[in-house]
Amino acid sequence: MAHPHRAKRPKGHCPAFGATHFFSQQSQHQTLTAYHEAGHAVIAIIVGRAVHKISIIPNKTRLGACEIKKGRSKPTTDWLEDEVLILLGGVAAEAKLIGRYNWAGAGQDLRGVRALTMSRAGDEVRANKLERRLLSKTEHLLADDPTWQAVILIATALLEKETISGRQTIHLYNQTCEK
Repeated sequence: MAHPHRAKRPKGHCPAFGATHFFSQQSQHQTLTAYHEAGHAVIAIIVGRAVHKISIIPNKTRLGACEIKKGRSKPTTDWLEDEVLILLGGVAAEAKLIGRYNWAGAGQDLRGVRALTMSRAGDEVRANKLERRLLSKTEHLLADDPTWQAVILIATALLEKETISGRQTIHLYNQTCEK
């Protein structure tokens, strides 16, 4: 996003690490990564995409990954918007947890967001406006209590197991968000 500093801070959050000194630096990174990947997964489920697996095992280019299956479990009205919401789900979940955006840590996601919004908007001014609107929508989706509880359950499972299947992800999501 071209102007991330202009995005509002999420409301109703509780900074997780501000006053907590017993967390090691590594466990903080793992926790943030778990919430980040859980945010992607929950938003993907909401927009009708199937999750293949989620992992917080780092590799050379990423601290974690949320693998989305091809195809959809429900029809979409706007494919591009759904993709941007999924990409923003990670950074928005982290921000809800700690009270600030980790834009640097979400660089790969944000490059994807920018490519998609530029393809729709055509210029930076309109792309910025679209990004702010979709970030607000992502925050709104995650602000729903059952949805946020699903993020917490999935992140907790990731911290325990490091990798969880799409089936386990949907099971955890359904524990709090069954329709």
